[in-house]
Amino acid sequence: MNDPFDARTRQRWLKIAEDAKPKLHHREARPLRVVEGLRNPVAHQHWEMLDKGPASSVWERTWRGGESFILDFGVHLVGHVSFDVAADGIADAPVRLELIFGEIAAEVCEPFDPYSGQMSRAWLQDEVLTIDLPPQHVALPRRYAFRYLKITVASESAPFSVRFDHFLCRTVSSADEAAVEPLPPGVPEDLRVMDEVSRRTLANCMQTVFEDGPKRDRRLWMDLAVCAPVNHVTFRQFDLTKRCLYLFAGLSNAKGIVPACVYEAPQPHAGNDFILDYTALFAGALLDYAETSGDWSTADDLWPVVWRQLEMLQTHLDDNGLFTDPGDWWIFIDWEPRLHKQAAVQGVILYGLQTAAALAEKLNDPTRAASLRPVIEKMKRAAREFLFSREKGVFVSGPEKQISWASQIWMILGRAIEGDEAARVMRSVQGMPDALKPVNPGLYHLAVQALCVSGLENDGVKLLRRYWGGMIERGATTFWEIYDSERPFLSPYGNYLVNSSYPQLIREFFNIHLFGPSRHVTVASTWPWVDHLRFGSSAGS
Repeated sequence: MNDPFDARTRQRWLKIAEDAKPKLHHREARPLRVVEGLRNPVAHQHWEMLDKGPASSVWERTWRGGESFILDFGVHLVGHVSFDVAADGIADAPVRLELIFGEIAAEVCEPFDPYSGQMSRAWLQDEVLTIDLPPQHVALPRRYAFRYLKITVASESAPFSVRFDHFLCRTVSSADEAAVEPLPPGVPEDLRVMDEVSRRTLANCMQTVFEDGPKRDRRLWMDLAVCAPVNHVTFRQFDLTKRCLYLFAGLSNAKGIVPACVYEAPQPHAGNDFILDYTALFAGALLDYAETSGDWSTADDLWPVVWRQLEMLQTHLDDNGLFTDPGDWWIFIDWEPRLHKQAAVQGVILYGLQTAAALAEKLNDPTRAASLRPVIEKMKRAAREFLFSREKGVFVSGPEKQISWASQIWMILGRAIEGDEAARVMRSVQGMPDALKPVNPGLYHLAVQALCVSGLENDGVKLLRRYWGGMIERGATTFWEIYDSERPFLSPYGNYLVNSSYPQLIREFFNIHLFGPSRHVTVASTWPWVDHLRFGSSAGS
């Protein structure tokens, strides 16, 4: 089909995106301790850090070739690093330093090479720095995402040794901590810690777009649809969400389909990937933004983009209203390679159609809203008739009738089933040891959502404590992109050292900001079948 959006419209959308670029905030952070890595088979990825004293012990002595130290900044940071290097003695040769920045202990303890990952080796944060004429103030040009900094004096010369001082990280984020409303009294301490870690994760990902990970990728992905609502109830940085929505619209392809990811530099451009299930999320992202910000003019402006995604999604339904994989799309859902995705995608498309119908009603487009209802009902019938096992009491997917959490989660969020029936399905799948579980924290987030909308809030809180609490117990100060307590070296990229410390942007913590007996937050925009979620003291018990 012809491009549904003319060049002038696209240019206008990209201009709006540029004008919405948020202000960046900075603060100064300094190292707190000197640490040493110790192999420990029961520690996360088999490494733990031993405290060797205050960071000041580094600049209270001199360092010779072959010696190294690891600075611990206490928590995960994103920013630019600087420090001073001086010679103690006559500097008759350059000083060569090897630097490694690590988000977790293994990154500064394990050798990077030989590297066998599927992603570029350049994402690993190591540098070789040669200083010709010490003393010198070193301001590293790159931005790093890290907690630990390892420095090795690779070489110097016999007449002198090396001194270090004034280590500083100037952090960067578009999140304003002053905008965050404190959690109310009565929230249990472990959930307060989760909230702190989740907010740090989000803030570190909030740059001039929602970055999928400020260590690796450093680009905007369409799954902002599930992370942006966290921003909307914490930092309330609405310009950032607006910018991202307009970037996707302006960079949609010649068929009007939004890309899976967007790059900002050297000028905004779309990535090569298109993810079918991500396109279904655009309607919900726009609706949530409009409802929480009050900016309905943006929703009206981008409504044609929403409609175009729906037109494409409906071409992949058979006569019964059942999703059929066209075979030429990337379908994500989760990083679990064994997952059969038909049932989950059926739920994702249902979710997209229903959020779009809700948006159409808000924008006074009842004709299109009405046109979606028969499709929605047809898809629900198909889900119940072809994908639900009455014998097992859960949804199944594929010729092997695979049972997975993903299928149940998205069928519930897509409202193929509701109420007591949804609760029975979630209870059933949790009790099936052979059911395929998520590996991506983003899908675990959706599991919490599915439990809550099914009336199983206590089960949702237990999952929060078990899964994200497990990361905290293993030393996380931001949440990880991929985590399986039984498979600590799991990586979708062929090398666990290139994993990011970010779980697809902390979308799993939308609920954590709703705890407290006095807090009512409307989530009808993101989950339109729910009027309000309220968590009282019993939810945290």
